[in-house]
Amino acid sequence: MLQALQLTITAPIVSFRNPLYDGLQIGLPCPPPSTVGGLLAAAAGGWDHVPPTTRFAMAFHAAGRGTDLETYHPLAAPGTETNTTIKDRDFLARITLTLWLTDDLDLWTRALRRPVWPLRLGRSQDLAVVRTDDVDLTIGPGVQARAIVPDNLPGATGTPLRLTTAIAHDRARTRWDGYRYAPDGATNSLDTGLRTKDGQAVALLPPVHPAQLIPA
Repeated sequence: MLQALQLTITAPIVSFRNPLYDGLQIGLPCPPPSTVGGLLAAAAGGWDHVPPTTRFAMAFHAAGRGTDLETYHPLAAPGTETNTTIKDRDFLARITLTLWLTDDLDLWTRALRRPVWPLRLGRSQDLAVVRTDDVDLTIGPGVQARAIVPDNLPGATGTPLRLTTAIAHDRARTRWDGYRYAPDGATNSLDTGLRTKDGQAVALLPPVHPAQLIPA
């Protein structure tokens, strides 16, 4: 049995743009690990207060999805005029993101009780609410359900995604990894080594700290 901190994060509306589509507002079905890491960093007061080895497992659910219109401001060279345009934006509604942290539990309990900066998930205007619970994880296989898992995990199913795991402080370097996610839930069993009391597989993802991208 392993003690863990479970975070239940909720928000009415979120939007995660897929950066692989240049100039388009194509939405991802779940948050990239780097986005979730940014939320944790905001709670702690910046990446300098986050242990470089920080890892977590996560599961995600959206009760609905849709498309609206958003003002788009293209970037241009200084002194160059650009034309503001209106584009479709994919969004997810009434979301629940569940995280499991297994290290530095005291640090994260304190940080999430009184976050240093507002907690946002995705865009800067998408505020989120977090509830924390102490839980015990048990050893053994569990059901994938709506977990976001590495795509090289034996038995993993769902939509293959290429997501950002970590982004350098200066945004000059990005780590991309392959993941699997089943928005409607998957019933297959995964041997991740850990599971919740309800049988949810808990798959720890790679570290998200920007220090992972410092050149050797």
